[in-house]
Amino acid sequence: MVDYYKYRVYPFNVEQFSMALAVKNLPVFLLVLLLPLLAFCDEKQVYIVYLGEHSGVKTFTEIEENHYSYLFSVKKTVEDAKSSLIYSYKSSINGFAALLTPDEASKLSEIEEVVSVLRSHPTKYSLQTTRSWEFAGLQEGSKGFQLKENLLMKSSYGKNIIVGMLDSGVWPESKSFSDEGMGPYPSSWKGICQSGDAFNSSNCNKKIIGARYYIKGYEAYYGSLNRTLDYRSPRDKDGHGSHTASTVGGRRVHNVSALGGFARGTASGGAPLVRLAIYKVCWAIPGQGKENGNTCMTEDMLAAMDDAIADGVDVLSISIVTRDPVPYNEDGIAIGALHAIKKNIVVACSAGNLGPAPATLSNVAPWIITVGASSIDRIFLAPVVLGNGMKIEGQSVTPYKLEKKMYPLVYAAQIVNPDVSKDISGQCLPGSLSPKAAKGKIVLCLRGNGTREGKGWEVKRAGGIGFILGNSKANGAEIVASAHFLPAAAVNYEYALKILDYINSTKTPMAYIAPATTELDSKPAPFMAVFTSRGPSRISPHILKPDITAPGLNILAAWSEASSPTKLNQDHRVVKYNILSGTSMSCPHIGATSALLKAIHPSWSSAAIRSALMTSGILTPFVQHFLGLVASIFQYSRTFSPCSGTD
Repeated sequence: MVDYYKYRVYPFNVEQFSMALAVKNLPVFLLVLLLPLLAFCDEKQVYIVYLGEHSGVKTFTEIEENHYSYLFSVKKTVEDAKSSLIYSYKSSINGFAALLTPDEASKLSEIEEVVSVLRSHPTKYSLQTTRSWEFAGLQEGSKGFQLKENLLMKSSYGKNIIVGMLDSGVWPESKSFSDEGMGPYPSSWKGICQSGDAFNSSNCNKKIIGARYYIKGYEAYYGSLNRTLDYRSPRDKDGHGSHTASTVGGRRVHNVSALGGFARGTASGGAPLVRLAIYKVCWAIPGQGKENGNTCMTEDMLAAMDDAIADGVDVLSISIVTRDPVPYNEDGIAIGALHAIKKNIVVACSAGNLGPAPATLSNVAPWIITVGASSIDRIFLAPVVLGNGMKIEGQSVTPYKLEKKMYPLVYAAQIVNPDVSKDISGQCLPGSLSPKAAKGKIVLCLRGNGTREGKGWEVKRAGGIGFILGNSKANGAEIVASAHFLPAAAVNYEYALKILDYINSTKTPMAYIAPATTELDSKPAPFMAVFTSRGPSRISPHILKPDITAPGLNILAAWSEASSPTKLNQDHRVVKYNILSGTSMSCPHIGATSALLKAIHPSWSSAAIRSALMTSGILTPFVQHFLGLVASIFQYSRTFSPCSGTD
């Protein structure tokens, strides 16, 4: 899931300040105070000028000339106007993105034909499966699968439905994107396969029928892409885009697993014969590690959605979210989705990963299917045995194993360097642990600041032999699996407290972490993921959101071989499939199910498909697992039931 920010136009009158500066005897300190404000007024930034929809009578050339005319009205020269244009949205969305000063943007916002002016801002996303579809009853051999009535059979596995993916690109060599046995492109497809770094037309096939990338907005803000950080092409260097695309429409691939052999089985997307159209809109952030996410610029996303509508997609799956929701006419995803809906394109979006706090939802426009995240019934057991004989339930997907014996156990706060603040001393942040004190020990670290994987790396750096990650109170009993660099186990909040009590009760605490195994039929399932954002909507509190909940915890899917399983710079391991968690993972489950419904009912409107998914969802006591309470309608709505929404 991706986060992005929007800001209202800030009206600022340059002439008034210029006159003020001309006043005689103006104190020098006031001049110093005003100069930064004047610099702000002259600083060019990217703004999106939204004009509504096209009349349908103008050519692309006429549309672009019309967009230039708005720029001519605020720019000093024709050359300045032309050089400032970044995108001209011509297909369905009527508007343009341009480099403007705040004063120029303010003037444009006052023009009657202008609906809204959005300031672009770099956006951070939590970019924020083998078992999930079987758990949902959508694979042969799963509980509830009835061959004659099954959604997959009825829909011909999504054959010839086109799903557009706005994300970080795709790793086309993955077996999940094989086109073996697939027929020609659908005649409705009008898109292209755009060449770039390590990507050309041969990387598209009958599965990946189109691929584009959008970088003008990114480069307007950050400058030219550093090609050691990302590919200037549709190729995925992050992994997130390949993961979501294969969750929607990956082919069936037998005997796949995550690092270490976990979650082994047959990987398949929910709609294995859909066609995929890739729109890369998310890029590496300069100066930051990939584990901290990518950025997706509003103007790039709008250009992608405008093209996707013209290309002929049937469904859009968008695992990108806002951190701070804004009014619909200032929300780029909401604007693009509205135009897609008018063309009968279903749009599914992530709800966000800012739970468990209330009113944290993103993508709350009523025409969007807003998707929360829940668990499946698969866990990865890695028991922790304490020196007093107590056995603690832990989970892990690390491939590394300890020799079966007891090892010294220590709490991170007891072995930190002297300069580490007390309030973060137990969190194993980078450089915090003393190698002399950590060497040869199993270290208990608590969640909080920093990434789960980064904490494991810090223990390894300091010479620790094993790693126990204890949940905070907010995380409760939910365990998110990670591929750590050393033997590891994650434990819930209650167990973390018990381990701490044991450490404090003896002079020589000891422990052993058993090798992890994959276990099915875990109960309760499904339960609400702690991280999934909750309602009510801050923009429209009278509209219940999220609309539906789908699997998003510990989901296995295809991965980029240019990215490690943890995305940390220190991690040089290569995997073909990886386990991720987030509403970024639940959203493509709904995208795939929407595609299957489209195949069965081509005459259904996007609103009808949204209604079918929501009304056929299972309404049962849905445990908020982190507290053991029953979830409310502001937290999950209903959990999806893909085989129940066909009629």
